[in-house]
Amino acid sequence: MKYSRTFMSFAVASALAAFAGGAQASGFALIEQNASGLGNAFAGAAAAADDASTIFFNPAGMTKLPGRQAVVAGHLIIPSSKFANTASTAAGGGFALGTNGGDAGDLAFVPNAYLSWQLSPQWFVGVGVNAPFGLKTDYDAGWVGRFHALKSEIKAINVNPSVAFKASDAFSFGFGLNWQYVEAEITKAVNYTAVAFATANPGLIAAVGAGNAGSNSIEADDSAFGFNFGVMFNPAPNTNIGISYRSAMNLTLDGSASFAARPAALTAAALVIPALAAQIGDSPITANLKMPASWSLAVKHQINSKWDLLADVTRTEWSSIPALVIVRNSGAVLENVPFNWKDTWRVGLGFNYRHNPDWIFRFGVARDQTPTSDAFRIPRLPDEDRTWLAFGGQYKVSKAGTLDFGYAHLFVKDPTLNLSGPPALSAQLVAGRGALVGAYDSQVNILSMQYRHNF
Repeated sequence: MKYSRTFMSFAVASALAAFAGGAQASGFALIEQNASGLGNAFAGAAAAADDASTIFFNPAGMTKLPGRQAVVAGHLIIPSSKFANTASTAAGGGFALGTNGGDAGDLAFVPNAYLSWQLSPQWFVGVGVNAPFGLKTDYDAGWVGRFHALKSEIKAINVNPSVAFKASDAFSFGFGLNWQYVEAEITKAVNYTAVAFATANPGLIAAVGAGNAGSNSIEADDSAFGFNFGVMFNPAPNTNIGISYRSAMNLTLDGSASFAARPAALTAAALVIPALAAQIGDSPITANLKMPASWSLAVKHQINSKWDLLADVTRTEWSSIPALVIVRNSGAVLENVPFNWKDTWRVGLGFNYRHNPDWIFRFGVARDQTPTSDAFRIPRLPDEDRTWLAFGGQYKVSKAGTLDFGYAHLFVKDPTLNLSGPPALSAQLVAGRGALVGAYDSQVNILSMQYRHNF
């Protein structure tokens, strides 16, 4: 059918465009899975079931959607993250301290698309294409933390076929499979002078010289399967309660590590010194990454003919990522970055106001915890607690079509960095990379648009 072909064309485009990063929930999660929920700061999303995007938040919500429905949405995420040095020290080997790095935040466009279909009075099916995770930070090449991080990017595509069953007017449940593809890239500057000094070889030290630096790039990808499920019940005619769960996904990212501008003397020495090859040699790499599970409890209550109340609490199990360990095919560890992440809570509260049959206005606030801590925060993800303030609306453009829009401003608590020694860094790494001590000024703006069509 024509609308199915159109939806699938958009889904493919979404899958490709979703590679733009820009995490705006805690850690590197992306909660921007529809525009209809942004105006409520996504409060009560697992109970709202306003449109086919419920496939992501709670597939049981499809039982609230009669007939067939297609949804396409796009989100413009505008983060800002500016570092200010307070007590950093230069890397050893004759290097200048460097700049503050500019704005590490990077503009991102995140699309998603959904299709739901009622097969019978009890059975519903659907599919969603979205990006549940994403991250990008990018610093100027000469910044003070260049030996710690330059570019960091995680890109994800998720395809989510789902089914729901309406057991009664008061109870339904849904289940979905998820196939997720993830790409990651991280880069940093490399202090070749420090590498030479670590060999204690006078000839090699002299050949490399002072202030000799290059860069390192690590790229890897993998895909995995997971699932999500949810239940929805109505304890009273005007009240929906939703409970949903998204499973963890175990990824084994395979890729390569490469080093640029490596001095010829070090390249030759690495051929005969295995420890040196383990530091600066090009090779295949592997990294295990467990995408976190999450669950939500949400409620939507119609207060009267004009007002709805929405609320929710969400738990994300970020402790599934204790560290980032990148291993060469030889078994040597190239990077071991301790995260020490904790599980987080997100709470939200929102309201809908039905102005007339054509217009709905939305408002919402939310509080989102960071999984990291001051002792282990890194410049690749300078995350902190954030407070959402959002508003939006819905306009019925035709009998079949609806336009949703929303805006949110995220107030981010100023993150601090203190990479000056243990537990985050060894003394040897501090000597080679320099101490990175300072604070960020961070904020996020999000604009979303969505079109929904009923068939």
